Amino acid sequence: MTTENAPKHYVTTFYSFQKIENPEQVKLDLETKAEELNVKGLIILGTEGYNSTVSAVTAESFEAWKQFVREYFHKPTQFYKDSYSDKAPFRRFKVKIREEIVTTGIPEKQPPEGVNHHLTPSEWNKVMKEESDYVMIDTRNWYEYKIGTFKGALNPNIEKFTDFPQYIESQGIAKDKKMLIFCTGGIRCEKGILELQDKGYNNVFQLEGGILNYLNEYPNDQYEGECFVFDHRVAVDQDLKPSTKYGLCPHCGQPSEIKIECLRCDEPGMVCVNCIELEFKKDTCSRNCAHGLKLHPGKKARKQIVPFNIEKMKAEGVTDIPTIRVSKTKVVQLNDKGEAQTVSTKE
Repeated sequence: MTTENAPKHYVTTFYSFQKIENPEQVKLDLETKAEELNVKGLIILGTEGYNSTVSAVTAESFEAWKQFVREYFHKPTQFYKDSYSDKAPFRRFKVKIREEIVTTGIPEKQPPEGVNHHLTPSEWNKVMKEESDYVMIDTRNWYEYKIGTFKGALNPNIEKFTDFPQYIESQGIAKDKKMLIFCTGGIRCEKGILELQDKGYNNVFQLEGGILNYLNEYPNDQYEGECFVFDHRVAVDQDLKPSTKYGLCPHCGQPSEIKIECLRCDEPGMVCVNCIELEFKKDTCSRNCAHGLKLHPGKKARKQIVPFNIEKMKAEGVTDIPTIRVSKTKVVQLNDKGEAQTVSTKE
């Protein structure tokens, strides 16, 4: 890849279930290394392991980070699912310590070492194309399913993964029926399959590396639509490129695709299929504009600048960076890292 065609941001998703003795110290070590390599992203950390998506602006720091993780966690075979983005997926680097590294409601269940009924993308394709006596279930939330899913996959229509086992029980699926389950990057299924096996479903298989791993090998094959991701890209297409179709609804945070022109500030925006049905939200590009339109119907106002806008302007090379006054004594300014932060000031 030439420098001219190189992406602006290298992105990777990875996880590992392994015992971590001192998450607080690990958090500090990860933060130090991320600052050194200028890595941004999110790591969910706990005594059961880690779950992460991060990005870097150079190939050198990207590979250095991956090698650091392999060595630091003594995980030489760490599985990475790489993608690329022209826009920043993350504003900064964060490590969050939680009881579970993926929320399932079953923190006591730990996946065994090695594989547990995993199917590689090629094995997954073989089942879909050559077999018919199976049921395939999407373990993700309803809005993730709506953006894209595998052909013939059932939609549990759940708000959170903790509702998934109950959905399976309600379907009356035979305990020996061949069942295929999948999620975004594979981690949810690592725990979900344990719950199903405990309930007596003994013929369950999970997609290794999830949808992201599948699309890396088989774009435009058995998966339809795009794949929701948990960063500013919102979703990736069949080629793992940032979505040009979806944004995040400013009113509820769900994926949005309906384009509007704000009645308050006349700026373009996007809202979701639910908020397009709601008064004031359907015609506004932000909560601020919705509130202003509700108080003063028909009155125009400039689009509100938020901290993220300032960071984006800086990243795009704008030199005349504004500050935002949020109260009589506080303003938002950029620090030396280009991150927006609220600071005290005198009137």
